[in-house]
Amino acid sequence: MTCAKRPGPAACVLFSSCVASMLFAGQAAGQKPALEWQEQFQVNPADRATVGENPYLVLRPGYQLVLEGRESGKTVRLVVSVLDETKVVGGIETRVVEERETANGLLAEVSRNYLAIHKTTHDVYYLGEDVDEYESGRISGHDGAWLHGTGGARLGLLMPGSPAVGQRYYQEVAPKVAMDRAEVVSLSERVITPAGTFETCLKTKESTPLEPSRESKLYAPGVGLITDGSLVLVSYTKR
Repeated sequence: MTCAKRPGPAACVLFSSCVASMLFAGQAAGQKPALEWQEQFQVNPADRATVGENPYLVLRPGYQLVLEGRESGKTVRLVVSVLDETKVVGGIETRVVEERETANGLLAEVSRNYLAIHKTTHDVYYLGEDVDEYESGRISGHDGAWLHGTGGARLGLLMPGSPAVGQRYYQEVAPKVAMDRAEVVSLSERVITPAGTFETCLKTKESTPLEPSRESKLYAPGVGLITDGSLVLVSYTKR
């Protein structure tokens, strides 16, 4: 999993940050994939949780993924950690997932991503991120930061609990900031990584209407993100 930009890191429904009991985003179990980008989801708020497992995303404190690769001539290392920490975003309690990226050993970006999971369908919702970008050891910007319920931003569906080929959904809806979306293109990929060989992997193509870039990501059952652009899984927490 990466929740931050790349192209980041993103489904929408109006939600009052003042009324936590209102319905919020989610994918109905067994729902057929639509031809258009899916933007609205509903689920009873009592069904949300901050701890759980999606077939392709582990949301348990202490779980960690490490990916490495080359980007723009630099050796990049991405560490994704599920923290023992929660944060209320727009009236919804979320789990904090940290992404820490280094380039040639120097800190490049730290993002704190806010997720919640449906107790029954195991859909994982994305409610925003705080981002710190670094140059020469100092914070240089916060590009891509957004929070559900703030500045017109609304939560998204990060990972369906029962993905289907052809399913298309927004992961983020933060106008002019983050509009990431994903399309499921395969559920049968075989992937060899330094961390092991994985079967029946999920492949998505991710894009954003904010720019023309597209990239693929791969997720292994019971593990999570195993490739992100040029980055490949090198280790993960065995459970």
